[in-house]
Amino acid sequence: MEAISKSQLEQLKSDIELTVKSLDIENKKSRLGELQTESMEENFWQNPNRAKKIMSEMNSLQREIDESKSLTEDIELLYQIYNESSEDEQPQLSEEFESIYKRYKEFQTLKFLGGKYDMSNAILSIHAGQGGTEANDWSEILMRMYLRYVERLGWKAEVIHMVQGTEAGISSVSIRIEGPYAFGKLKREMGTHRLIRLSPFNAQNLRQTSFAGVEVMPEIEDDDTEIVIRDEDLEMKAVRAGGAGGQHVNKTSSAVQLTHIPTGLTVHCSQERDQFQNKRTALAMLKAKLWQIEEQKREDEMKNIKGEHKIAGWGNQIRNYVLHPYKLVKDLRTGIETSNAEGVLDGDLEEFVEAQVRLQ
Repeated sequence: MEAISKSQLEQLKSDIELTVKSLDIENKKSRLGELQTESMEENFWQNPNRAKKIMSEMNSLQREIDESKSLTEDIELLYQIYNESSEDEQPQLSEEFESIYKRYKEFQTLKFLGGKYDMSNAILSIHAGQGGTEANDWSEILMRMYLRYVERLGWKAEVIHMVQGTEAGISSVSIRIEGPYAFGKLKREMGTHRLIRLSPFNAQNLRQTSFAGVEVMPEIEDDDTEIVIRDEDLEMKAVRAGGAGGQHVNKTSSAVQLTHIPTGLTVHCSQERDQFQNKRTALAMLKAKLWQIEEQKREDEMKNIKGEHKIAGWGNQIRNYVLHPYKLVKDLRTGIETSNAEGVLDGDLEEFVEAQVRLQ
C-alpha cells in the first residue's frame, strides 16, 4: 500500500471539518435533547406511532452525532501520529487512512439527504413490464436484489403485498423497508430497470430483453398533517388475501384495497391477518403516493423554469443489467458501471445508490 502524504491527511481533515459544519451538528444535538426530554414524559407511549417515529429520529440523530465526533477524533489522532512518526513508519498508517476515508465518504452522503422525508422508512414497489413470464421472473430477481441489499445494511424488510406471476416470478410486490435514511437513499431507484439475458423460458434459449418498474415512496405516518385524506374520498374493499397457494394463504377477507376517488389511485395491503392493521398500512401507502404526485408536480415546475426537459413516465430507463453476450450493469444517469453483474443482483448496490444520492 502506498504511503500517504501530509497534504492528503490535511485535505481529509479539512473535508471532515467542513462536512460536520455543513450538517449543522450542533443544532442536531439540540434537537436530540428536545426529543429525549419528550421521550421521558409519562404519556409518551400513549400514541405508539408517534413514539416510534420519535425514537427512530432520535436513533438517526444519535448515529450522525456519534460518527461526526468519531471521525473528527480519529483523523486528528492519525494526523498527530503521522507528525510524530518516522518516514519508515508512515507507510503503516495508510490502512487506517483508507478506513477513515471510506467512513468519511459514507458520512458525507448525509449532506445530500436533507429532504422532508429522507430520514423516513421506505415503501419500495416493483411492477413487471410487458413480456409475461420473462418480466415476472425479472421482477422477482429485482425483489431478491433489494432484499439482499437491505440485509447487507442491517436494515429490516417486510413484504406488504405481492401478486404472483401466472407461471413464474411475480407480477408486483410492495416492500416496507426500515432503516436510517431508507427513503433518502433509495428514492432514486425509481424508474425502469432493463435486463438482457439468454431466456431460460424458451427452448431456443434466445436473447431476451425484460423490463420492470420500481417505485419508491416514503412511509408517511398517520399523524402527518401535510397530506389529508377525507373519509368521503376513500373507497375500501376487503378481499381475500391470495398467493401461490398452500398453507400460507390467508383464508379470511383481511386484505384491503383502498381507492382514492378524486385521483383513482389504488393501493393494496395483505401483510397482516388483521384488517384494521392492513387498512392503516394501505392508508400510509396512499398518503405516500399523493405526496409523490405533488412532489413530482413541484419538480416539473422547477424544470420548466430552468428550461430543462426530461421524458416522464414509464419509459424512464435508469439502469441496464446485461448478462449476455457480456456481463455489465450500467446506471444511465450517473455513468457508474461494473462487470460484476452477479454481485449487483446479489445486493451489492451501494456504489450505485451512493452515486445517485450525490446526483443533483
